Amino acid sequence: MNLELNGRTALVLGAGGGLGRAIARTLAGEGARVALADIDAEALKATQAELDARGAATLPLLWNIADLDACDGHVAAIEAALGPVDILVNNTGGPPPSPAHGVAPASWEAQFRAMALSVIHLTDRVLPNMRARKWGRIVTSTSSGVVAPIPNLGVSNSLRSTLVGWSKTLAREVAPFGITANVILPGRIATARIRFLDEQKAKREGRPVDDVIAESTGSIPMGRYGTPEEYADAVAFLASARAAYITGSVIRVDGGYLPNI
Repeated sequence: MNLELNGRTALVLGAGGGLGRAIARTLAGEGARVALADIDAEALKATQAELDARGAATLPLLWNIADLDACDGHVAAIEAALGPVDILVNNTGGPPPSPAHGVAPASWEAQFRAMALSVIHLTDRVLPNMRARKWGRIVTSTSSGVVAPIPNLGVSNSLRSTLVGWSKTLAREVAPFGITANVILPGRIATARIRFLDEQKAKREGRPVDDVIAESTGSIPMGRYGTPEEYADAVAFLASARAAYITGSVIRVDGGYLPNI
């Protein structure tokens, strides 16, 4: 299947590793020009080196997405180097584990700015050019916690759910302009973040981390964690011309893990 991404410009947040790097790699492999954004300079450099070695057109951007004032300058740099953003992949990091209660208001505010407001502000910045060209793809990566809240991830569950409501509302507003807005959520994908959460759970419960991983994979019908590449393939499809009639949706990539309809 030709995804018709050749010559499109994509901006991938969190492109330095894990899901973001896999998404950037896959989009570049389909012919897209890819702007790589990350707060980690070394991770960003590694992703750029990998894609450049494959002959991809890239632009690395050391970017703290919570710094709203930096947004316009970064997007302008992308437009100058690669062209207007056709595909925006909103992929932000998660907050530290926490309950839903007892978290300081300042922490809520900081995480809201980093995880939600930053995404909304950036999307508003790239939408005018998408509307003018009557083509655009906005793919927002969240978490399985928006469907089935995950214990001890109270802040993450709450703020990522905010993005689901925002994306669904946005989808209706921009559909007349040939723009789609979808949410994609990972189940248990083998990334450093999942390893960290497994280790934290093992520490809390006083168990070996291998036991926690075995218990976790045992709850997945496919009996394993997914790969970042499998997740990236789903993102690439949603970003493609072939997904023009899919919008306002929440797509799970979870190996059948979530039991609810």
